[in-house]
Amino acid sequence: MEELSGRERDVLALERRGFAGPGAKERAIREELGLAPVRYYQLLNALLDDPRALAHDPVTVNRLRRVRDSRRAER
Repeated sequence: MEELSGRERDVLALERRGFAGPGAKERAIREELGLAPVRYYQLLNALLDDPRALAHDPVTVNRLRRVRDSRRAER
């Protein structure tokens, strides 16, 4: 199985962090990853379905899958 790219690992690492205040996460996405928030969330959503991401960081991926699933159920 291939390894995650550096950017994919960086996306997961950013998700492990806590952010204080509104806009702090979006600012970190732009400054640290050089991505627009929309593109970041597209990459993140794809990672949640990637078995390599689950193998790399199962705690974060499973937590984010639960959040995603609960939001989908609310719709």
